[in-house]
Amino acid sequence: MRIQDWPVAERPRERLLAVGARALSEAELLAIWLRSGTRGQSAVDLARALLAEFGSLRGLLTADAARLFRHRGIGPARYAELHAALELARRHHYQTLRAGPALTSPRLARDFLMAELRDRDQEVFCCLYLDTRHRLTGFEALFTGTIDGASVHPREVVKRALACRAAAVILAHNHPSGVAEPSRADELITVRLRDALALVDIRVVDHLIVGENACTSLAERGLL
Repeated sequence: MRIQDWPVAERPRERLLAVGARALSEAELLAIWLRSGTRGQSAVDLARALLAEFGSLRGLLTADAARLFRHRGIGPARYAELHAALELARRHHYQTLRAGPALTSPRLARDFLMAELRDRDQEVFCCLYLDTRHRLTGFEALFTGTIDGASVHPREVVKRALACRAAAVILAHNHPSGVAEPSRADELITVRLRDALALVDIRVVDHLIVGENACTSLAERGLL
């Protein structure tokens, strides 16, 4: 049965308008994005099939184009729309963070960093630049490495922090393995960067490590 033939109160788009997006299931939200199904399959049925095939919403959202295109009902246009929506969400996180209060707690930056770094298949080292009141003024991905690690150069970090007129920084990188535990190498580079930046009066507020479902703060671990 087509969604147009459903009772109005059960249609995903009408439900969203009536009760808000948070009340909808993942399949209903995906059906709104899909807009239509395939022959003999409503948009909700297609959404459920996609969730089942990819194992989860995240599995679907991070699947590569070639794999998505093999599924009936997904083509370049829908893939482009999906990734445009994901990028809008990331930019929303960043702008909210930048317009928000001072970053006095690592928790305030975690949502943004999880959205930005969690699904990268390579290790990426980033800096969040803060002013004298610890308000975010910029974000930059500085180094990208292999799946095993990134080569981080303290001189370049200092150079970029000075160029951005940062009074303080939050360092961050992801672990593609999904494990957010700091390694000995993570601890050593944190100390090197802290000492290098201290020479130009820039404070390292924290170093956050992003994993599969966690974001570990080295400051909270007493490592800064």
